[in-house]
This record gives sequence, C-alpha cells and structure tokens, in this order.
Amino acid sequence: QVDLVQSGGGSVQAGGSLRLSCVASESSSSTGCMGWFRQAPGKEREGVGAVRFDGRTVLAESLKGRFTISRDNAKNALYLQMDSLSADDSAMYYCAAGPSPVLPAVCSGIWLIRNGYTGQGTQVTVSS
Repeated sequence: QVDLVQSGGGSVQAGGSLRLSCVASESSSSTGCMGWFRQAPGKEREGVGAVRFDGRTVLAESLKGRFTISRDNAKNALYLQMDSLSADDSAMYYCAAGPSPVLPAVCSGIWLIRNGYTGQGTQVTVSS
C-alpha cells in the first residue's frame, strides 16, 4: 500500500497557472510510474500524463505545451505544473502511482487510472 498526499490546486482565472504536488509514503517498486488523471463533473476520468522513475514523461496530446509533469525521486514527490489554464481544465485532479509496467512505455495517466494507487484528489477550478 502506497499513500499519496496531494497539495496545491484551488481557483484561478483563465490564463493563470497552478502547481499540484503529491508526496508518496515510500519510494519503491510501487512508484516506478507516477502521474495524474482528472475527472470533471459528469465526465469520465481522463489521463493527464505520467513520469517514469527515469524521468521520461508522457502527456495527453491536448495538454502538451501547457502542462508539465516532473518528479523528485529523492523526495518521493510528483508535480504537475499547469499553465494557460482554461475553464475546460476545471476538474478534480488525482495523483496516482503504480509499479513500472512490463513495457515502460505503457506508463501513462490512462494506465494509472486502472493500475495505480490514488491520492485524495484536489479540486482545480478555472473561471473564465
């Protein structure tokens, strides 16, 4: 069992930025793949992106250029920098962590929805 504690988030106007953080209770084989997914009211969960232990990242195509995922292995921490936010980005954001998949390239926000431990969630609200 890996506990994930999230911080950050809140409300911001369109065009603004927010940074989410997530700290895992341990650094182990269970956190080889870490990332984020989100869920807006009435919508399905959507993978945002993920970062492997070696630092390689993958982001949803629609978020490239605005969102950045990073991790600090020494701190067991994961981050999501969100810039140029729009109302469409409003959602509950979840941190997730799981073991590295057999095929490392599979590590993604979508994969973590079904295969990872999940944080408590943090609300992001963007007003237009």
